[in-house]
Amino acid sequence: MPEHTLVGFGFGPIQAGLFAKEAFQSGNFRRIVIAEIDQQLVSAVQANGGTYCVNVAGKHGIEVAEVSNVELLNPADSHQATALRGALAEATEVTTCLPSVAFYDSGGADSIAALIAEGLAQHKADATIVYAAENNNHAAELLGQAVANRRSAPLPPRVQFLNTVIGKMSQVVTDPAEIAERGLARIAPGIDRAFLVEKFNRILVSRTTIAGFVPGIEVFLEKDDLLPFEEAKLYGHNAIHALLGFIGTLKGYVKMTELSDDEPLMRVAHEAFIEESGAALIRKHGSLGDDLFTEAGYRRFAEDLLERMTNPYLADTVARAGRDVVRKLGINDRIFGTMALAVEHGIEPSNMAMGAMAGVALLLSKADEHSLPHELRGLDWRILDIEDLTRLLAWVWRSPDSANVRRLVDCTCAARESLADLLE
Repeated sequence: MPEHTLVGFGFGPIQAGLFAKEAFQSGNFRRIVIAEIDQQLVSAVQANGGTYCVNVAGKHGIEVAEVSNVELLNPADSHQATALRGALAEATEVTTCLPSVAFYDSGGADSIAALIAEGLAQHKADATIVYAAENNNHAAELLGQAVANRRSAPLPPRVQFLNTVIGKMSQVVTDPAEIAERGLARIAPGIDRAFLVEKFNRILVSRTTIAGFVPGIEVFLEKDDLLPFEEAKLYGHNAIHALLGFIGTLKGYVKMTELSDDEPLMRVAHEAFIEESGAALIRKHGSLGDDLFTEAGYRRFAEDLLERMTNPYLADTVARAGRDVVRKLGINDRIFGTMALAVEHGIEPSNMAMGAMAGVALLLSKADEHSLPHELRGLDWRILDIEDLTRLLAWVWRSPDSANVRRLVDCTCAARESLADLLE
């Protein structure tokens, strides 16, 4: 008889299309319980007997996976909150799939951290691992500390918080016409939404060190040190995705799959991925002996991702790839973080700098939306000089802590003409 119990927080496409789906398909779980505050979504799955559908996009089409035996609970409902607390006490695996780590402590006594702490206080499971799936290199440590702060006693010894590297692209399709046109299965009857995830399933997690404990989800790949692989996702996958989104937006594309026919743009992405991101990461982490941090291994990683990013069945949008421009232009985020890493290892990030300048162009084109100061409005990226670009990026970065700030500004400014040529 299955012995594991999964409790998840947040019922988005990664929870639904990865954690809950893999738990269900493993056959190792007695219960799959997910907390979600969207009552319409909760009601639809509950009315469907705890069964939902997720669309899985592969190279040759879309498959529909049906997941059953799921208890979707709204913690805002007192009765369902009681059931959630009971499930947490017996959980062997807990997963958080939230918009950001800021949500761990949001909600006071009813926060996720507080609920997990309360569940651990009534700990009935022999051991519990907590997967933090937020896009933060130290999510597990932050969640563990937030939970510890809610307890009057130390954390139980057989509890471990684990980081994740989830390079699985996903989305929620909400347009009924698009759902019908693409033949997608709705999450459940009565709700005009569809989960769409890619088939890719090479998910990396921190190694479980609890003696004798075997996770119920068996497909994850454990690593002793996850940070190098988190950097590969941020400075590789995320960086190139944003570069394509920024430049693709400026070129007027709508769907990411359209970019695959733009040879000059894909060449920029390819060179930025392999010769700048890859070369820097290999110099930094090559001594690990992992295949990813070899020239051949990183090239396979890059070329596979470029194909997946433009998969017509995933139908990712250029707008989604290029959204949140201010955050993505952060000094330590995907674009400038990759450029800084390249500079640190003696590599000129000229292709990545085109992505940076494209992001700057998008920022300036939506000055009102991003609340740019009056003195920065009206700047034209095509004629930006070092002084104006420095002032603009100083506003974006607020308190830059990189030793390479001047070099990053110089590289970005130097990419102006190359980007203009690419857009012609």
